[in-house]
Amino acid sequence: MPSQLTARRHRVEGTLADAIEFCFQQGWTDGLPVVPPTAELVGAMLGGARLDPKQEIGFVAHRGVSITAEKAAINAVMAGCKREYMPVVVAAIEAIADPRWSYHGPGTSTAGAGVLMIVNGPVARELDVNAGDNLFGPGWRANLTIGRAVRLVMRNVCGSMPGTLDRGTLGHPGKLSYVIAENEAESPWTPLHVERGFRAEQSTVTVMAAEAPHQFYNQLSNTAEGILTTLCDDMRISGNVMGQPHYAIVLAGEHMRTIAKDGWGKKDIRRFVFEQTQNTHAHLKRTARMSGSIDPGDEAKLRPLIASPDDILVVAAGGRAGAFSAYIPGWSSSRSSQAVTKEVRRGSAA
Repeated sequence: MPSQLTARRHRVEGTLADAIEFCFQQGWTDGLPVVPPTAELVGAMLGGARLDPKQEIGFVAHRGVSITAEKAAINAVMAGCKREYMPVVVAAIEAIADPRWSYHGPGTSTAGAGVLMIVNGPVARELDVNAGDNLFGPGWRANLTIGRAVRLVMRNVCGSMPGTLDRGTLGHPGKLSYVIAENEAESPWTPLHVERGFRAEQSTVTVMAAEAPHQFYNQLSNTAEGILTTLCDDMRISGNVMGQPHYAIVLAGEHMRTIAKDGWGKKDIRRFVFEQTQNTHAHLKRTARMSGSIDPGDEAKLRPLIASPDDILVVAAGGRAGAFSAYIPGWSSSRSSQAVTKEVRRGSAA
């Protein structure tokens, strides 16, 4: 396999530390040290997904960039991935290259979107992708390195570098890595990937251009409506309430069990949240989110956060204890970037 690689090779004399420093000097890093991508490590990474180095796994039309398996493998090595993570990285790259995700917007916008990746199916359990405690935090190699590999591809292959193509005004920490799994083992609900047309036994990655998680707290309510009313009140005035294509709602253990106890499924959650998060045109104009003067009827005219209840992704994930859950607004500049789900294919060429 190493003999089939075509990327330019660099010889670095000295220690491993010298090789790491060389990667910094070339601008290949995200600010953290990377694993120097030797031919042997890249070959092994490609073997993890049985990919030919020259195989194209994504084409970003907005950038005119072809993402080959070799380029993806190089960045997966640098990110610290295990070779068995490579099929998940490939599926995520396929998703961000999909025209429905519309790379140019979330990849360059001043809104500073991260790439939220939600892993479903057997692969999440096999690779120990965290779905529980400290869901968005550190401590899980699969979560951190898979997301980091995708971001390094965006940087080193697609050119989305901060200060040049990536023009995020603030950005957020999820732009380093933003990967979770759904807690299918304890969830009472249909898994996200099954809702999106896949079989339960298939493994998938759902990719959404997303802001940072917004945590909300409710330990007083013992009903589904009480918890979701708190959520909706927070979502409705969250600041970015115009133009999102999606919201993701992540319900952790205590809230999940309370809502399920009342017999509410994901469809009920989506419908309630859609209805209860609408703002009046008058409110949006008063708070300078909508242009124009307040007209007769604006106090009664409603605008929803998203176009349809189906644009809300409901995910069961997070710790078993604690009355906390979260919502995640989609990329706020336009409705053009859609969440995309791709199958994780293992054991054969993608």
